This record gives sequence, structure tokens and C-alpha cells, in this order.
Amino acid sequence: MISLTDTQKIGMGLTGFGVFFLFFGMILFFDKALLAIGNVLFVAGLAFVIGLERTFRFFFQKHKMKATGFFLGGVFVVLIGWPLIGMIFEIYGFFLLFRGFFPVVIGFIRRVPVLGSLLNLPGIRSTP
Repeated sequence: MISLTDTQKIGMGLTGFGVFFLFFGMILFFDKALLAIGNVLFVAGLAFVIGLERTFRFFFQKHKMKATGFFLGGVFVVLIGWPLIGMIFEIYGFFLLFRGFFPVVIGFIRRVPVLGSLLNLPGIRSTP
């Protein structure tokens, strides 16, 4: 079991609530207030989990500047009141930022009993 500090536990809670508010805001036809709250909680939770310095280093690496611009620009666009356009920017930036992490997530999901069997179906799996 991974041991987490109290700060990391708070960060996990903030990130979880952020994802919940983002999801709920999209379900309620891109409610800008819920999306704005979700954005703030998600970014704050990330900073609590990995630390402020590592968060800045992650977002502002030279090869991730385009992704960071789209993600944080999308957050800004949501905050000024254009939720649909902002979420499109955010989702694009999110995929650019975390594309190196997706294979790790898929490898983890393959070990989960029900989801793993779905990902190992012949049409879905990428390796024979």
C-alpha cells in the first residue's frame, strides 16, 4: 500500500471533487459555475498531490508549452463564461499534457478484473 502524507490526501480529495464537478458541469449542459469550480479544484488538488514546485515544472516544460497553453487557456475561457469552447481547449490540452501517462493507465486498467477482460478483446487490444 502506498502511504500518503496528509497534504497528498487533501490533494486527492480536491482532485476527486474537481473531476466530479467537471463531470457534473458537463452533464448539466456545460454549466459554467460548476466547470469553473471543477477546474480550480482539479488544479489545486494536483498541486497538493505532487507539490507546488513539481506542478510548475510539469506544466512549464519547454516541450509541453503548447499543451499547457491550451489547458490553462481553456480554464481561463471557462472562467470568463464560454464553457463549451473552454472545455474543448481544456480536453485537447489535457490529452497533450498527459499522453505519456495514458499507456500506464491502460496497463493498470488491464489488471482490473472486469475492465481488463474488455480491454483484452481481439478488436481492442493492440498487441497480439
